[in-house]
Parts: sequence; structure tokens; C-alpha cells
Amino acid sequence: MDAPDIPPGWFRGILDPCLLALVGDGETYGYELAGRLERAGLGRITGGSLYPSLARLEKHGWLESNWRAGDGGPGRKYYRLTSTGRTELRSQARRWSDFAGRVSAVLGVDAAR
Repeated sequence: MDAPDIPPGWFRGILDPCLLALVGDGETYGYELAGRLERAGLGRITGGSLYPSLARLEKHGWLESNWRAGDGGPGRKYYRLTSTGRTELRSQARRWSDFAGRVSAVLGVDAAR
């Protein structure tokens, strides 16, 4: 992961909920997820971080996957959010919001900034 001004530990702690949210937008594959995270300003994420997180989310039953043949290239593993994954996403989003608000209060900053 390579994001300006974002300590790596911060991003590792929020990667799973971010992936759940992005997959919740619709079925997608790893390379596209990495690009969307980068375009969102969260920096470049390597496969060594991305794919273990996706595997963990799938192991929990929050994602399902299937392989599809590529267009003239290698196949891709597509991910989709399960119903339990959607429930978990809502839970993690609430917990993150609460946590971010508490950290902002300790730091004396407005969480909306």
C-alpha cells in the first residue's frame, strides 16, 4: 500500500470494510478493486495485501467468488457480497463511524472535515 500521508497501519485496519463496500456496489474482481481504492485516494494496494483480505472475507462467508475466462488473457476471480456480508458491512460501517468520532474527539478535530 502506497498512499501519501496515510500511515500503512491505518489502511490495513479499514481495508476489509472498504472491500465489502466496493464489492457491495456490484460484482467485481481484484484488479478493479485495487484501482477503485487508488482512485479514491487511498493509495496503491498490492496483491499481497488485497488478495489475503478478499480470501479472509470469503472465509467468513461475507463474499462469494467464481472464476471466469478472460478476454484473451488469464481468467479472473469475481467477487460478490453475500447477504451476511451486507449485514456485516452495515455493522462495520456503524462501528467505524463511532470509532472515527471518538478518535476525532480525542484529537480535538471536527470529524466532518
